[in-house]
Amino acid sequence: MKNNSIDFTNKVDEGLVGNELIEKAVKELQNEATQEMLAHTLTVIRKRMKQKGQFVIAVEPSFGLSQMNVSVVKTADGINWWTAFTSFDEEMKGGDGVKSTFLTDIEQLLRAAVSADGINGIILNPWNRTIMLDKTLINIILG
Repeated sequence: MKNNSIDFTNKVDEGLVGNELIEKAVKELQNEATQEMLAHTLTVIRKRMKQKGQFVIAVEPSFGLSQMNVSVVKTADGINWWTAFTSFDEEMKGGDGVKSTFLTDIEQLLRAAVSADGINGIILNPWNRTIMLDKTLINIILG
């Protein structure tokens, strides 16, 4: 008898394939925080953007409106950031409850962050392999 079930255990969304290179670059930057490593990490992110790569974003409802907002975290210094993740595994490391998540084009997210009022930028993988991309760094990535 033929088994027609589909195995989803090792499925990775096509838009996320290659993001492990970002995680590797961020880990190297954390181990060796130099201008050269920062430049390398930003270059890796730009390359994934040019390849039409995607990030995972958590969203929350915008009350009174029919749209969703990118989830915001406030750092200890009172600054607001959007959060994004290189994979669903990275998103799940937070453990702060179930959130609605979507895949979004890296370039679209970066451009939206630069023009958004009230946020300082994007924290990529806030629970692990973290990099804080303020609007200056985002503009460098965008070129």
